[in-house]
Amino acid sequence: MKIGIIVFPGSNCDEDIFYVFKHVLQQETVKLWHKNTSTENCDLIVVPGGFSYGDYLRAGAIARFSPIMDSVIHHANRGGYVLGICNGFQILTEARLLPGVLLPNINQKFICKNIYLKAATNSNIMTADLDLNRTYKIPIAHAEGRFYAADDKLKSMQDNEQIMFHYVNQQGEIDEESNCNGSVNSIAGVTNQGKNVMGLMPHPERAADEALHNTDGKALLASILTLEKSFP
Repeated sequence: MKIGIIVFPGSNCDEDIFYVFKHVLQQETVKLWHKNTSTENCDLIVVPGGFSYGDYLRAGAIARFSPIMDSVIHHANRGGYVLGICNGFQILTEARLLPGVLLPNINQKFICKNIYLKAATNSNIMTADLDLNRTYKIPIAHAEGRFYAADDKLKSMQDNEQIMFHYVNQQGEIDEESNCNGSVNSIAGVTNQGKNVMGLMPHPERAADEALHNTDGKALLASILTLEKSFP
């Protein structure tokens, strides 16, 4: 499997995700500079976390217009896989590749801490191999991560199993305290209708190496590698 990591001015998690896919998961991994237009025949395009263009305007609003994004949109529209993490999630919503919007955190502050996630479905490649009864401890680091979508859109997403992850407490329960940024329905990650485009605010790449004393994020990223599985 060949994986491409996009690098924007202000990206700061591109090295992290590159390291995990190339050295931890042993995949062919390349970096894609945002001013280029080729995706180099990658199977998966990763839009990493960081502060692309300094997060001026809205987070992700400028990066969405970088030259490579036209190729990313084309890749996604023909069924290619795309993953956005944190700022990457924001960029993909700005590009209308993912539903909903990401608003400022409910407390109007930047939040950086470990939280717990629980997969809501096994119907996409990122959650296909995850235990739906298990919680995963994953770091977050964002100021604009509050997911929002209108009620009718939320219903269609739920009916189509497009909600990937919920913020939960350590016991796996959804409650107000564990909803770190105030996201509607405690949503932490979603897919598009075709389930080939995925976005989540937490950083699994920051919890995928033994040196970090937390490898919960490795399970999320390793699940993606099982592309031969077919999904409805």
